[in-house]
Amino acid sequence: MTLNATIFGPEGLTITDWERGFFRDTQPLGFIVFARNIDTPDQLRRLTGDLRDTVGRDAPILIDQEGGRVQRMRAPHWREYLPALDQMQRASDPMRAQWIRNRLIAAELRDVGIDVNCAPLADLVEDDTHPVLRNRLYGVDVPTVVAAARQCADAFLAGGVLPVLKHIPGYGRASVDSHKDLPTVHAPRAELDAHDFAPFRALNDLAMGMTAHIVFSDIDADATATTSPVMMQLIREDIGFDGLIMTDDLSMEALSGTIAERATASIKAGCDIILHCNGDPVEMAAVAAAAGEMTPAAQTRANRALAQRKSPENIDIPALEAEFEALLA
Repeated sequence: MTLNATIFGPEGLTITDWERGFFRDTQPLGFIVFARNIDTPDQLRRLTGDLRDTVGRDAPILIDQEGGRVQRMRAPHWREYLPALDQMQRASDPMRAQWIRNRLIAAELRDVGIDVNCAPLADLVEDDTHPVLRNRLYGVDVPTVVAAARQCADAFLAGGVLPVLKHIPGYGRASVDSHKDLPTVHAPRAELDAHDFAPFRALNDLAMGMTAHIVFSDIDADATATTSPVMMQLIREDIGFDGLIMTDDLSMEALSGTIAERATASIKAGCDIILHCNGDPVEMAAVAAAAGEMTPAAQTRANRALAQRKSPENIDIPALEAEFEALLA
């Protein structure tokens, strides 16, 4: 089956008749859910099941469940977590706590039919990191961030959930919120190679990644990493990331042009998959038409990633919860 090079977010708690027909005919690679799509565990299980039914296959279903501020599934039905940076600073054994946190998250996701999580983050905390990102990160130095990101990814995989490495090739220097404006970094290429890009190079074996909507002026001053062929070549060749690359949400205001123009530019730059999150039917139709079918290379990468979806390893969840609480006491 030939798939459309897209991942879409549905509009609400249930699938509309229009979405059912659109998803069936378009065949996006997968779906992503947000707080607007989530009420109770039973409702979310029905939604994820219905999404897969519309396309007639075991399509991947994504979420941003980092913990802290970026957490779509919340109390009273799901555990609330500290922001990642706060936990790293508080835990008596930060790396063990990082693994347990994300193994518990994986269990919560699998229970409701979600099998891809948009984490870990390998961006570095900088002096000017925007507050919207800062406490979502793991640390200020490359070894700490790489180790914590690896613990996160390994915990997800042990729990039957695919990790998505973000934000390639590095978003830590962003001093503005890319949801609302375009971040531009003026650091020289050599400094970026040695610092910002280094965690992603160390984690380049992960099977899925998400781009950063950010301009690196010393490399390509004219386009964001998402829409820059120069930056995408750097990601593939210099960083060595050969996993499936999806864009960050195409609706974010860091990007310019119509939604179709953004999708076209991203695919031409070398992104494999367009991520469109806001559930707007008109935009979804335009994005699907602009993105077109997945390339053979993109399909190969997707197949390789999805082959990592395994049944969760058996684990004593209450024992993990007790250990987690002790680590944060």
